[in-house]
Amino acid sequence: MTTGYREGTVTALVAERVDLIRVHIDTETGPVDAVAFPKLTGAVAVGDRVIVNTLGIDLDLGTGGDAFVLWNLSRPKTEAAAAGHIVKLRYSPLQTNVLAAEAPESPHHEELREVTSIDGMPVVTCGLHAQVPAVAAGIKAARPGVRVAYVMNDAGALPLAWSDLVRTCRAADVLDLTCTYGHAFGGDLEAVNAFSALAAVRHAGDADAAIVGPGPGVVGTSTTLGFSTIDQGAVLDAASALGGIPIAALRISFADPRPRHRGVSRHSIVALTLGTRSRVTVAVPELPGGAPDLSEALRPLAERHELLEADGAPGLALLDERGVVLRSMGRSLEATPELFLAASAAGAVAAGYYL
Repeated sequence: MTTGYREGTVTALVAERVDLIRVHIDTETGPVDAVAFPKLTGAVAVGDRVIVNTLGIDLDLGTGGDAFVLWNLSRPKTEAAAAGHIVKLRYSPLQTNVLAAEAPESPHHEELREVTSIDGMPVVTCGLHAQVPAVAAGIKAARPGVRVAYVMNDAGALPLAWSDLVRTCRAADVLDLTCTYGHAFGGDLEAVNAFSALAAVRHAGDADAAIVGPGPGVVGTSTTLGFSTIDQGAVLDAASALGGIPIAALRISFADPRPRHRGVSRHSIVALTLGTRSRVTVAVPELPGGAPDLSEALRPLAERHELLEADGAPGLALLDERGVVLRSMGRSLEATPELFLAASAAGAVAAGYYL
């Protein structure tokens, strides 16, 4: 079977925003739903002939719900180049330039030039994009005035525009600022790496707390080391090195049928043992009566880190009040409350440093 690319005609615009356009396309092998990122493709309109990447559909991958517009044959992108000389997606056909906060042409360059500290800012890392709102709400429920930044790395989706969740959280005043680093792009601030991203949100973005995690679509291989979010540990090390307060949100699920993710996910254990050299705070959620005992699973972490129990319920109540719906891998909050309680508990721990 041929996989990868098809040519077709745009038959309808389903949704149109400045950073993302959803379209229907008729191709030679049938209709597909597709997404265009205007920063990469330029404008798209009904009647345009386009080339779409259908790899996810063809291979039935997790990204398989949509095709992605690669090139608009009817109106090649002709907009003037954006400011900034830092290139993301480097040496690929879609390489694009951004104005990185720390770059010499940035208005923040002088402010960030000599920065080596984030001045005690709490930094919460999580292993799933779906946990980001709960971390933020855990902070906001305890400290409503705290300015919270989401720092998206390149372990999952690269365009921040792909995340409906972030847009919902911004609208609900749960998140105040975004930053994308590595090859991820589209944040309020752009940065080159985890260190400079944390410095940027702290000093250029006036953030009081940061959440660092992947966009949607992380990868796992059923091996000890082969998963996207092992770099959760490296981010915690970066936060520690910069004089921040590193806090880990655990990935916990009693609903996931995969043995490696039941209870405390093996991904959390590996990221916080092999993946980090620093001593950090690991947030342990208060779980409802009848929940399985996690003490044995947490033993390897207790030997390396400080485990701090916290109540994640206030954060989840805040999200419910503001209409933010939580879901992970098709499972609702009701199906796997422990996953989101763990994230909100990490936010509550971060908020505690403002006492």
